[in-house]
Amino acid sequence: MHEKQNAKRYYVSGMVQGVGYRYFVERAAKHLKLAGYVRNLRDGRVETYAIGPAESLSTLRQTLERGPKGASVTGVTEEDATIELNHADAFSIEYDA
Repeated sequence: MHEKQNAKRYYVSGMVQGVGYRYFVERAAKHLKLAGYVRNLRDGRVETYAIGPAESLSTLRQTLERGPKGASVTGVTEEDATIELNHADAFSIEYDA
């Protein structure tokens, strides 16, 4: 039986661009078997959209708050999202923000 899938959108603030943050998120999401994407936003934040079980999404949020070495996370906001089927099969880095 499959666990119920949820979707969340996270916005990470701080020094999170140019420090390998997207690659860090991609590795963490794949490890947690989440689908979705991560991308830089023009305002300096990083957006992460993830689909998976609630427990895995909670673990991802904790990981986003920590960030990789070299990053300085000052805040993470979270909102419920709808499941976008075009992002439901894999996790990727997007470059079109």
